[in-house]
Amino acid sequence: MSQTPKQYTLNPPLDEADLLAEPIDQLRLWIDAAREAGMIEPTAMTLATVGDDGQPSARIVLCKGFHDGGVCFYTNYEGRKGRELDAHPQAALVFWWDKLERQVRLEGRVERLSREASLAYFRERPRASQIGAYTSRQSAVVATRGELDARMQANEQAFAGGDVPLPEFWGGYVLRPQAVEFWQGRRDRLHDRLCYVRSAASWRVERLEP
Repeated sequence: MSQTPKQYTLNPPLDEADLLAEPIDQLRLWIDAAREAGMIEPTAMTLATVGDDGQPSARIVLCKGFHDGGVCFYTNYEGRKGRELDAHPQAALVFWWDKLERQVRLEGRVERLSREASLAYFRERPRASQIGAYTSRQSAVVATRGELDARMQANEQAFAGGDVPLPEFWGGYVLRPQAVEFWQGRRDRLHDRLCYVRSAASWRVERLEP
């Protein structure tokens, strides 16, 4: 059964002149618009990594700020994505905001943030989330949920009455993009795709066919 395709008509055409000089500044602008549009998680983004066998994997993480022209997120270094990023420090990110008919794609090299930067963010997290970082052996197989809950309880007791220290195996990454594509829906699937491409110390913007 054929269906009438959805027409993307929410926004005016996206022209090169509409973009800011720096792609991260443009990304901030679109994240702010997503927040104002009432997206549940306006900073949610898909992070794609690759393993030693060439198998890609993807998951949703949250953008937790920007650093030196890059996008930051935090995780357990010993989980699958941490292991893959350490072995193959290139990745891709995708933001998608259905309420705005927009997406942003980033590709680039990933580096660990400094211990100081990770600690500063860790201190901002709710205490239960700090203890949760200690509790989760991310990506490891666990026999039951009860085992995980019991470990959480034990850690709550262990850290009672004091600060929760930053785990050695937990911290931040920054993806420094070499390419950033801003996609905006248009009628008849002829969407606007404007891509910043790194050229030496500057950016050039290319229009891609949909």
